[in-house]
Amino acid sequence: MSSNTGEPNKTTGQYHSVKGTVVETVGNLTGAQSWQQSGKEEHAQGETEYKAAQAKGYAEGTMDRIGGKKDAVVGAVTGDRQQEVSGNIRQDKGEAQQEFNKNA
Repeated sequence: MSSNTGEPNKTTGQYHSVKGTVVETVGNLTGAQSWQQSGKEEHAQGETEYKAAQAKGYAEGTMDRIGGKKDAVVGAVTGDRQQEVSGNIRQDKGEAQQEFNKNA
């Protein structure tokens, strides 16, 4: 997990995944069992953090998408054009965040 906030972070997850792979490769090339094991563990932790951050981002996108849709509908029904537009923008933002964070 990201050391600054305690929240999962895609960037640090990727960093630790790649670093772990490099350490494991060095261990494989040199025959150092401790490096191999350390690299495997760091790679796995990095992948776990990346996937946790991805899931968190997708869930946040879902909340924005649903909240935006609600605001857009309420705005349309009540004739509040500003609320309708604001809701549509929030919904679009949520959809983009979901797309960015969906599993490949």
